[in-house]
Order: sequence, then C-alpha cells, then structure tokens
Amino acid sequence: MATVVNSFALDGVDAYSVIVETVTLHGQPSVNIVGMGDTAVKEAAHRLEAALSCGSFEFPRLKVVINLAPSGVKKSGSHFDLAMAVSLLHEAGQMLAIKEDLLEIAFIGELSLNAELRPVSGVLPMAIAARESGIKKLMVPIENYGEAVLVKGIEVYAFRTLVEVVNYLQGLLEYQSPVLSMTDRAPSEKDGLDFFDVRGQEVLIEYIVAAVAGGHNILMIGPPGCGKSMIAKRIPTIMPELSEEEALEITRIYSVTGHLRDSGYLIKNRPFRSPHHNASTNSLVGGGSPVVPGEISLAHNGVLFLDEIAEFNKKSLDALRQPMEDKVVTVSRVKSTGTFPANFMLVSAMNPCPCGYYGQARCRCTDYEVVKYRQKLSGPILDRIEVHKYVQPVGFLNLSDQDNGPRSADLRERVQKAREIQQMRFEGVPYINSNAQMNEAMIKEFCSLDSESTRLLSLAFEKFQYSARTYNKFLKIARTFADLEASEHIRKQDVSAALMARDMDKDRSGMLVV
Repeated sequence: MATVVNSFALDGVDAYSVIVETVTLHGQPSVNIVGMGDTAVKEAAHRLEAALSCGSFEFPRLKVVINLAPSGVKKSGSHFDLAMAVSLLHEAGQMLAIKEDLLEIAFIGELSLNAELRPVSGVLPMAIAARESGIKKLMVPIENYGEAVLVKGIEVYAFRTLVEVVNYLQGLLEYQSPVLSMTDRAPSEKDGLDFFDVRGQEVLIEYIVAAVAGGHNILMIGPPGCGKSMIAKRIPTIMPELSEEEALEITRIYSVTGHLRDSGYLIKNRPFRSPHHNASTNSLVGGGSPVVPGEISLAHNGVLFLDEIAEFNKKSLDALRQPMEDKVVTVSRVKSTGTFPANFMLVSAMNPCPCGYYGQARCRCTDYEVVKYRQKLSGPILDRIEVHKYVQPVGFLNLSDQDNGPRSADLRERVQKAREIQQMRFEGVPYINSNAQMNEAMIKEFCSLDSESTRLLSLAFEKFQYSARTYNKFLKIARTFADLEASEHIRKQDVSAALMARDMDKDRSGMLVV
C-alpha cells in the first residue's frame, strides 16, 4: 500500500488539504511526481534525492511515484518537499512510524540540498486550514514557527533539518519548542507622525476625520507643496484599532505574499500602501501565475494612497471601480483564479491643473486644459469618492504664526466613538462595520431626512445633476457627520456638510469650455 501523509496548498488567501501519496515499484529507477504540479513541484525530485543522501538516508533505487491529491487541481510551490520526503522514507522502510499517527500530522516546508528546512510563504492560512480539517499536529521549518503559532487550537512543531523531523517521528528525539524572540519591532518610517505637525488645514482635517470615521474615500486637490502627501501619511494614526479578526485577515494576506517570512507576528497596525503612479493594473488589483494579491488587497482594512492619481494609467484606475463597491476582487487567468479581500479606504491626491497652480497668478492653463486634465479621472471613479476637498497653500507668515493642528490621539478618540456607534447600529450584520458599507436597505432605514434636509439636497441635485450613486454617498457621509456629534437623526447641518465635501463639482460648474 502507498504511504499517505498530509500537506496543504494555497488557493488565493485560503488553503486546502493535499494528500501526498507515495509508492515504490519495481522498474527503472526514477521519481515521478503527478497531480498537476508546477515547475517548483516537479523539481522537488532533485531536491529529494540530494536531501536524502545528505541526511544519511538511502535513496531507493526503484521507480518512485508521488501523487498530490486531488490530482485534478493545479498546485504550485516548494512547500510539499517535507511531506514528500517523510512519505518516501516511510514507504522505503527507513523510518519507523505508525501510519495512523502520520495521518494526524501535516507537513509543510521546503528542503535544501543539505537536508535543511527552508521557510515558505502562506503558512498562516495553511495552519488555519489544518485546524479546521481536524489535523492535530503541524510540522514546519523553524523560521515559520512564529507565524504558525498565531493559530490557536493546533500543536505546532518546528525543526531545522529533515533528520530532526525523522528522529522525532521515530521517538529518538525529545522535542523542545523554540523560544520566540520578544525583541521590539524595527522602527517604521510611520512612527512619530502626528496631525499636530499640520498647520492651517482645520477644515480639511475635519473632513478627513469624517472620512476615516465612516470609511469613506477622499480626494485632495491642491498645488505642489501644500501638504497633501504629508496629511495622507498621517491618516493611519487616527484610524480605529484593528479587531482580532481584522488583524488575522491582514496577516493572512501578507503571509501568502511572503511579507511575514522574517517576522511571524500578528499585524496590529492598519496597512498603508502607496504604489507609484507607473504601477501596472496587475500590481494594483492582483494577477500573475499563479494569481497573487495586488496593492488593493495588501491595503485591506487600511489605506491605499494614490499620490498624483491623475498620472496613473486610466485603465488601471478604472479597474478599481468594482473592488471599491464590492470590497473583494476576483482575478481570473487561464490557469488560475483567485478571490481576494479588498476593503480599503482610498486616499488620493492630485494637482488642480497641468501646471499645478490653478487659481494663482502664475497659472496660464485654460479652462479646457484644466477640464481635460481632470478628465483623466473618469466619472465612475469620482462617483465612488465621497469627499473631494481642495488643500489651500499656507503662506509663510501664516505658517510661522499658525498654531499646531490637533493631536492624532484626540482625533482618533473622536473616530473611535463614531465607529462604536456604527458597530452598535450594524450589530449582527456580517461584513458591515462602517457607514460606507451600507446597502440600499440600510440607507433607507438609517438615513432618513427631514423636509428641510430633503429640500436642500434636492436643490443641489437640480444644479449639479448628480447620479443616484452620488445621492447615496451624500446620505452615507451625512450619517457619519451625525455620528461624530452623537446625533440619532441626520440634521440639516449634516447634509450641508456632506454637500460641501464636493469642491470639484462647484469648480467645474463655473468653467467655460469652448
């Protein structure tokens, strides 16, 4: 009978069980790995032969057939090496272990030619899948130990070499858990950032607080050097703390992409991703073969900052339309398909015109040039951004005399209180934790207006010809302004504040284009 051991493979940011079956047959000595594996899987035959020889084992001079089941699903990666080696040694009679015991253990790890275990990506989702499938023990390379133990309810064993794994399985080695390093993390470039450093932008900061509190998207328009990037980098400092579930979601994504290989700790800070404007569509939404998450998934539960958004490829920006609405993205390729979470807050910045100094004496751009420049952002994208605010430059005298801005800690407290109101409102509703995620039925239930507010909103729609989506966006952000003041109902001043969030609409209506 064939020897059977357990391993796992990745499908997007999730993992599924893979059964490694090994049998030795009489015939021409060879290693045949079947089960629709990629090049990394096929090359495991050479790594196995070298690792077993260096580990003082004898590679069987028989025909070896290794099957990765389910055989009809494509598989990729080098993390099947350890499972293949253990099953082959047991099948060849060089390792004495009870088959029933092996079925309770899962093996993950890449083999070096010297029989050492090397770390792999995606251990966290594999450990979650192992726990859910009833596996009792998980054996991983020692570098992946810190990542695997984040999953409670499963025993994790970490080893440095194949010999250690075999000796432990045979009862010849007493296992000792590695000691996790408790050293502080390396300083980040985001440490020390605070809205206290921002001067002369009180109105803009209020809208940023509202955007963060409700999970709304924001676009900042202003001349070069007015502080758009400075403000954007400080937005994560006022975002609410991650829940344990949100932290695990982010950590799982970063595990799949290999960002946790040398860290092995739960991500506790909201991500801030800032791709350059020459980023391709695949790098933003995900792609490749096999499909891997893009920047919008790496920004899940955090901020995606697109600086100079008008310089991004229009096709790449339009690819964000569906993820911004659905909060997930499905990337389909000929050989693989992946669905990744993409619940991010879009923060973007752009110049008001091609020269960057629209409204100032030195600007010579015509209205046509300004409109053409701003049309690089399509209407559907602008519809999905609730807040469009101008960032006014601060003069030298005002900059030197201006008081510092509010502390990030104080702003974060306001945001946290507004989020608590929203969480109570949406208690029991899955996947909804902020006003920006409300569906049509919730908007109708929680965003009712009085007659004065309705009339004010009607006048704005008659003048600017807003879409139905924009109408819902106004209601959502008005609901957030009411939550910031702990008001049960949306008031006229909340609707007025929401209407004042669209600076570009007022500007566009006054332009003469011939």
